[in-house]
Amino acid sequence: MNHFNRILASGGILIFSVGCASKPPTAAPLVWSQAETSAIQQSPGEDWPLPVHDNQPFTFLRAEQLEYRTRDQGPDVARWEAQGWYGGDYERLWVKTEGEQTLSEESEGELELQALYSRVIAPFWDLQVGARYDKNWSTGPDSDRWFGVLGVQGFSPYEFEVEAALFVSEDADVSARLTATTDFLITQKLILQPRFETELAAQSVPEFQVGQGLNYLDLGLRLRYEIRREFAPYLGVNWIQGTGTSAGLLRQAGGDASDFALVFGVSMWF
Repeated sequence: MNHFNRILASGGILIFSVGCASKPPTAAPLVWSQAETSAIQQSPGEDWPLPVHDNQPFTFLRAEQLEYRTRDQGPDVARWEAQGWYGGDYERLWVKTEGEQTLSEESEGELELQALYSRVIAPFWDLQVGARYDKNWSTGPDSDRWFGVLGVQGFSPYEFEVEAALFVSEDADVSARLTATTDFLITQKLILQPRFETELAAQSVPEFQVGQGLNYLDLGLRLRYEIRREFAPYLGVNWIQGTGTSAGLLRQAGGDASDFALVFGVSMWF
């Protein structure tokens, strides 16, 4: 190796080692133009999207049953069942009502009205608490009573819409009710809906034909055609069977423990 090569080799090593130990060059300061500075400091312009108002209240009303029942025992009746709510995604005020009125010269009927506070406790499930008012009328004296209500409402597996509630009357009578429905789509517009309802009572209340134990089984099957999603006429069948002590109380009051009816009606929601 000649003299130049030795110097280059030693100098190259020296330069490399010095270069590794030295600090990197300082970057030049970032300079903003006056226009860019003004654009950063100014408030969002008019072309920015509006904020999402995801906590505003809404209103919903659904009349599940508005129907005429042709019964095999007793007079025909007009029946309704509806519920609605006002509120947001987590808290709502619910109102539920159901009842029926005979379509004969002797006016008989019954009404149930509930007002409930509801709060989400799990996906698709609400806890509900509130009050219920019942009223019965006929050719004799009318009767009514109040209840406290504690229940849950939501969607169970396999898409069953479920309502389960515990009731305590003003006289401390305790009862519970379970209702379940589901929809089977035959087509996008033709839908078959089975319905199940039952009720249990801890005490007998003869004036309301309520016996201790299982009171009744209510089974329905309705076929509806959705002209629009919000409006659907339907037809079907409904069967109610009184059970146990309740069946005996119904017979003593001049009624029937079993009732089968053809039903015609409409369901709608807003």
